[in-house]
Amino acid sequence: MGNSGQGLFKPKSEQVVTIVSGLPRSGTSMMMKMLDAGGIPPLTDEIREADTDNPKGYYEYERVKKLDKGDTAWLEEAQGKSVKVISALLKHLPEGYQYKVIFMQRRMEEILASQKQMLVRRGEATDAVSDDKLADVLDRHLTGVETWMSDRPNVDALYVSYNEALEAPLEQAQRINQFLGNTLDVEEMVGVVDQTLYRQRR
Repeated sequence: MGNSGQGLFKPKSEQVVTIVSGLPRSGTSMMMKMLDAGGIPPLTDEIREADTDNPKGYYEYERVKKLDKGDTAWLEEAQGKSVKVISALLKHLPEGYQYKVIFMQRRMEEILASQKQMLVRRGEATDAVSDDKLADVLDRHLTGVETWMSDRPNVDALYVSYNEALEAPLEQAQRINQFLGNTLDVEEMVGVVDQTLYRQRR
């Protein structure tokens, strides 16, 4: 977890950047929708439209994909908002801002099944790497990301289970609300949780 009160770090603003992160297909779009309903506006350009894999929309901002190329100026606009950043790009977030990261977790077998189904719909190969090998790679990646976040004084992290958010949305919405300063509309957050999108149950 983060330890934002320690060290000499001084953020540019009192307003934080709320980051929703996790592996692809781990429930990040659902969390963005929950935050939006709760009162935190998303930073999104709506370039990537809703489709069969994400019928409610992706809530993405294209410039995020250039974090590893040094495109960070947009973070000024992200203060006070939520933005989706996949786990592989978190380490490229610059200092100078305070980050509240809601990190989505999901059963690995469901993530792999969901990713494979997305590839099938796109007509792409699904057998390049075995599930066991990919799961091992992703597990090691997640361990590294958790270590990175815990070592950063300007990063606070809350881990949220996608599975538990669907099974007990009120409890998880209350956790998120507390983490973000008790300013969200919890009932509205719960109201947008859609059980019909839970299609890769294990």
